[in-house]
Amino acid sequence: MPLRFQPGVVVGALLFAFAGARGVSKVEARIDQGPWQQAHEADGLRKDGFTRSGRLDSLKMLRMRYRYGRLEARLSVILLLAFGAVSASGQAPATSTLKPWTPPRTVDGQPDLQGVWHYSGGTPLERPPALAGKTRLTDEELALAEKQIFERNNRDRREQLGTNADVNLDYNEFWDEKRPTIFLTDRTSLIVDPPDGRIPPLTPEARARAATRAEARRGRGAADSWEDLTWRTRCVWSQVGGPPMIAPEAKEVLLGYMWNFQILQTAGYVTILQEDFQELRIVPLGQRPHIGQNIRQWLGDSRGRWEGDTLVVDTTNFDARTSFRGSSPNLHVVERFTRVAPDAIEYQFTVDDPATWTRSWTAVTPVARTHGLIYEYGCHEGNYSLPGILGGARVQEKAAARGSK
Repeated sequence: MPLRFQPGVVVGALLFAFAGARGVSKVEARIDQGPWQQAHEADGLRKDGFTRSGRLDSLKMLRMRYRYGRLEARLSVILLLAFGAVSASGQAPATSTLKPWTPPRTVDGQPDLQGVWHYSGGTPLERPPALAGKTRLTDEELALAEKQIFERNNRDRREQLGTNADVNLDYNEFWDEKRPTIFLTDRTSLIVDPPDGRIPPLTPEARARAATRAEARRGRGAADSWEDLTWRTRCVWSQVGGPPMIAPEAKEVLLGYMWNFQILQTAGYVTILQEDFQELRIVPLGQRPHIGQNIRQWLGDSRGRWEGDTLVVDTTNFDARTSFRGSSPNLHVVERFTRVAPDAIEYQFTVDDPATWTRSWTAVTPVARTHGLIYEYGCHEGNYSLPGILGGARVQEKAAARGSK
């Protein structure tokens, strides 16, 4: 039956669009009242020192994205209401002609996950206490949160006029990767299980291990020996590359620094190259068993399989010297990579370690394609900085000794 124009519905649709435009305008009137700011204050983070101006071009782009995005959606509703209303008599319900998106295939028939991807974003791993019970943010709340995170991560920008002013306000921007948005999801936490979005409590055994580590470091200087420095400082191992892969939260570091990885697929294998520290995992596919429990590796021992269009990577056998948020060597990580769009992968990981947490927990991280290359990460180029770090500590000790005489 042909579609019929409905003038009465058009009036209601226009009023609906007008209300939406006013709602978008209210975002800019509540710049300092966003949910993340409230959450950070509830968590005890300081507000002082944040710049209020922000980068103008990014702020304009942010406002335009939400303004036109919301109005575009409402315009679609107008068209649907005005021209999609038809007589219901004698007509069966319409069925969608859209087909589920199917990922492309490699030459051997695997879902194609290849490319360079990034997984940084503004969403915290755990849900802030101030957002307890709230699983998702509205568009308005996301807009406010993005502005606040941008300002917090750029509070060292030099804005004054003069010889020290940063050209185009770009100081330190070479550390950060340029993306059109901070948030890749509207969820209030990456953790989806437990439902409260929080990491489960530590076991008594895990608390005892943490106390032992703290006691061992008590009374020792930060650079008494090269062994006092962290694995990361010594360019040995970086937890960023996982498993599991998880970028530091937006409130802790500049967004987008080194949180890229590359996937390459060959017959019987999937390789995952992490940009940070160039950590490489070669994952055999199929039913091959894990290596013996007496063999431990920095990145664990990974085995992969396909479940439909999802790559499942099972990793055990972690080296005792590594630790994911205080985990034990019995840490078990299951990762799931599902390509959900041409430029997007849903990355899910489940962490299980009965010696550390009272239950397993799961997080979901949106992953977006980045159209660039991964270059060599030389770290300290042979750890040349270590003699300087240790030598500087010895100079400080000698100066302190002379001052005490």
